[in-house]
Amino acid sequence: MSDQNKTQDVSALSFEQALKQLETIVDKLERGDVPLEDSIALYEQGEALKKRCGTLLTAAEDKVEKIRVGADGTAKGTEPLDPQ
Repeated sequence: MSDQNKTQDVSALSFEQALKQLETIVDKLERGDVPLEDSIALYEQGEALKKRCGTLLTAAEDKVEKIRVGADGTAKGTEPLDPQ
């Protein structure tokens, strides 16, 4: 699987799915019984998963921030952050 395909696969994951896969990778790497080449591939996949989780968390924080700054200071629901 090429790096581009890995990134595409990761971009379709929910936060929970990405986090679960990341935890699995960390467990494998911490055991230390993975061959070096596999460790490098796992690390690269972990980096992509970490980035995906970060992106999703930032989006969630932005949405919560948008709710918090309603015109009269109360929650008014949500609206797209980028109304395109």
